[in-house]
Amino acid sequence: MRNKGLIGGIVAGVVVFVLMVTFIACFEKVPAGYVGIVYSMNGGVSDEVLTQGWHLVSPTKNVTTYSIGIEQSYLTSSDEGDSPRDDSFEVPTSDGKGLMVDLTFTYRYDPEKVTDLFTKFKGQSGKEVRNTFIKPNIISWVKEVTAQYPVTEILGDERANLNTAVAEYVRQKFAPYGIIVENASLINIEADEETRAQVQRRVNAIQELELAQTEKKTAQVKADQEKEVALTKAQQEKEAAIIKAEQDRDTATINAEQAKIKAEGQAEATRIKAQADAEANKLIAESLTKELIEKIKYEQWDGKLPAIQGSSTGTLIDGSDLIGE
Repeated sequence: MRNKGLIGGIVAGVVVFVLMVTFIACFEKVPAGYVGIVYSMNGGVSDEVLTQGWHLVSPTKNVTTYSIGIEQSYLTSSDEGDSPRDDSFEVPTSDGKGLMVDLTFTYRYDPEKVTDLFTKFKGQSGKEVRNTFIKPNIISWVKEVTAQYPVTEILGDERANLNTAVAEYVRQKFAPYGIIVENASLINIEADEETRAQVQRRVNAIQELELAQTEKKTAQVKADQEKEVALTKAQQEKEAAIIKAEQDRDTATINAEQAKIKAEGQAEATRIKAQADAEANKLIAESLTKELIEKIKYEQWDGKLPAIQGSSTGTLIDGSDLIGE
């Protein structure tokens, strides 16, 4: 009896232990920044999406996690992040050159589409999707963008615009899969010596052109300023000449008016004097009588007879003045 009781206790303990282990095994932890997809081999994918924390899951089901936080990924030649080997790749340019580039990008899985993503990628984890789908396709789609740019722009001042175009293009391409690409940038772009020399020549030519354009603009500005000064001076001289001409005209007009007034005054004075003289002569003439005239003649006679006197019978000449007294 004692042996049976001991065996029963052992069996019960084992059962309890197995149940406890099984119970503990049914708990799944979803890390922060992740969601879990519950699935079973015979029942398919559950519609329930597990958020971060501990969850009790049936032992007949499994959980695959996907990151909904931003993940940084690399395709570089150096041992960096999730790029433990040389993952750099060659991209084409519009002018037929090849450039070796490193790429870094950030992404996350859309929490609203992780169930579809799980089904579409046949239960692959987020890391497996990144390595087998995201990285190979992002390389292909980056090449489609760089093929639209000449090498001089990729290595020159269009790098920022190129990275913007790359990010927008791959974001659009991954969106239908429930993969959100936040950013993508080409870094450490390498070119052969011939290509670098070509780019440097173009940079030098652009700088020389910009310098020539700057000098041209400076000369144009100076010429415009001098022209403006000349026009201003000419306008001022024109205005001064107009003002002087108007002043001379006004002075001439005033002088003419004054001369006219003076002439009219003198004429009027002459007329008045003549009129006065005429009136005076008229009065004198009217006042002269025969007796008055004889009286005036007598008063003005000096007592001498005229040297020559004439009458109807002959002429008498006084010669006393000729021979002396």
